[in-house]
Amino acid sequence: MEVSDAIANRRSIRKYTGEEVSDNDIKAVLEAGRWGPSGLNNQPWKFKVLKGKVKDSIAEHTRYGHIIEAAPACIAVFLDVENSYNRDKDLQAIGACIQNMLLRIQSLGLGAVWLGEILNQREKVEETLGVEHELMAVIALGHPGEEGSSDRKDMGELLLE
Repeated sequence: MEVSDAIANRRSIRKYTGEEVSDNDIKAVLEAGRWGPSGLNNQPWKFKVLKGKVKDSIAEHTRYGHIIEAAPACIAVFLDVENSYNRDKDLQAIGACIQNMLLRIQSLGLGAVWLGEILNQREKVEETLGVEHELMAVIALGHPGEEGSSDRKDMGELLLE
């Protein structure tokens, strides 16, 4: 798949067929995230793959828990605070890392959604998962059970004069 096609066709997918996501596909997604750009190449991210009961245990910490429960797999993305050197740059890097992952998911014919609302209870999620890193997002992924849709603003609305 061409990168421009993945960018233009990627949509948030919140419903899944229930078919498992292969370990090879999950590794490919993590690898794409690992190659995200970061200031000073500090790679300020950590990942935790969530399946089964571990995945479902965090669903109660977001109003979108039904998406987490329906997804065959989730990837929690964390800020590695100990290796952070500039919070703003590191947060931007994690956004780029997540975008790499979403585009790789698209290229594999899978679907995903970037869940951010769960950050409202990030401390509870971190405690539930037993991690000492700061939760940045949860990506729910699986084989698409729906087609996503999205509109974009006209470029004229986005360009500053």
